[in-house]
Amino acid sequence: MGQKQQHNTDPNIEPKKRRRVGFSAEDDGVEAKHCIRIFLVSKKEEFLAPESSVIEPVDLNAFFGDDGKIYGYEGLKINIWVSSISFRAYADITFQSSSDRGKGITDLKVALQNIFAETLVESKDEFIQTFITDKDFIRTTISSGKVLQQKVFNGQISDSNTDADSVTSKVEVVRMVVGSMATGHLYSRLIPLVLLLVDGSSPIDVTDPHWELYLVTQNETDQQGETQCRLIGFAAIYRFYHYPGGTRLRLSQILVLPHYQHKGYGRYILEVLNDVAVSENVFDITIEEPLDNLQHIRTCLDIPRLLCCEPIQQSVKAAVSLLKQGRLSKKTNRPRLLPPPSAIEYARKTLKINRKQFLQCWEVLLYLGLNPVEKHMDNFLSVICNRIKYDILGKDSGTSGKQLIDVPTEFSEEMSFVMFKSGVNEDNAVQVDDSQPNQEEQLQKLVQERVKEIQSIAEKVSLHRKSADVAVN
Repeated sequence: MGQKQQHNTDPNIEPKKRRRVGFSAEDDGVEAKHCIRIFLVSKKEEFLAPESSVIEPVDLNAFFGDDGKIYGYEGLKINIWVSSISFRAYADITFQSSSDRGKGITDLKVALQNIFAETLVESKDEFIQTFITDKDFIRTTISSGKVLQQKVFNGQISDSNTDADSVTSKVEVVRMVVGSMATGHLYSRLIPLVLLLVDGSSPIDVTDPHWELYLVTQNETDQQGETQCRLIGFAAIYRFYHYPGGTRLRLSQILVLPHYQHKGYGRYILEVLNDVAVSENVFDITIEEPLDNLQHIRTCLDIPRLLCCEPIQQSVKAAVSLLKQGRLSKKTNRPRLLPPPSAIEYARKTLKINRKQFLQCWEVLLYLGLNPVEKHMDNFLSVICNRIKYDILGKDSGTSGKQLIDVPTEFSEEMSFVMFKSGVNEDNAVQVDDSQPNQEEQLQKLVQERVKEIQSIAEKVSLHRKSADVAVN
């Protein structure tokens, strides 16, 4: 890690003859995201000209106190390079001056080590040397793992934005059980990227053998004709015990390196995990707090699988037939048209899709079944609206459920509510305050957002099925 203070060396400027004493302005600090840039590089040339390899962390400020600021420096600039070959890092720190102006001086070395730990090297020369000394780091590390699948991809094979060739390349997925020395060593080097690029992440326990890493790798040939094994991305899976003698898989972390994103590798990881769940007959597979983008990809992947299941399609047809009967919005008891328990259990047993995920897919299946959907859109909107209202309020229209009630208090208004659940056959003594002007507006906004998401998934699934049919024919 290089650190230097920039001094003024202009010989034409006369030195100050008298020192003025006064009070310095209070230190406002600088947000970490405004003075730190991070680059992911794969060779020396990219290190010397890194602009094309800059990456955008989720939240750099989170690593620098409650306010995300760095104090005590003027003109601070921090450039950090991370090697995609060895996953070592080097930081170059420059500033014009440093002084305590009331809020101390941030210890930059400690702050950066909290992120990069032992991956941080001391000098630029040492970092550049790792492109040679650690060129076989990935290949050597994964040699003890098990190759699960191989697949041919068409597209760029370079992990930078420059000098990328559009060629056909083969990638493979390797499974490594955490707890071994090699797996722990590899994951320890990946931790900085996990912290920087995976929202809300924390390192897994590298001593717990219930953790598994699924690594997507690719062999690339450089200009000298030497083959290197590159890491494209990975997923961290925890294998839970399920009574009486089974297991459940939970996807805890998934990361595709920035320059490989939007090329289908994330989808490929999910495909492999689904295949593992089915082939090993686990109870089901879940994802720990998936972000919207990941949930979208997951559902786009699960819908075609469900469309191939005849028992699921029979349940969809039955629900669709009800949607085509009259206008549900005029009925007193508007159904949510939930799938039958038998369909939920069939999806879990055969495809390892858990109940929560199946319910996400169910609405897309209904939308696809209403072809043409425009003719029955009012009924479909009614079902979505009723389901969202149930999720929020814990009740169907006109039935019992959970209630939130504002109550007067001398404390914070955010804490002034009571929740209770009325019985199935009880009349609701207290209704939600319908006088709130934005309540219906907020509900309709949620409905519109959900329908837009369903339409996007349905469109992508339809295009994927058409392209698959063309490829077969």
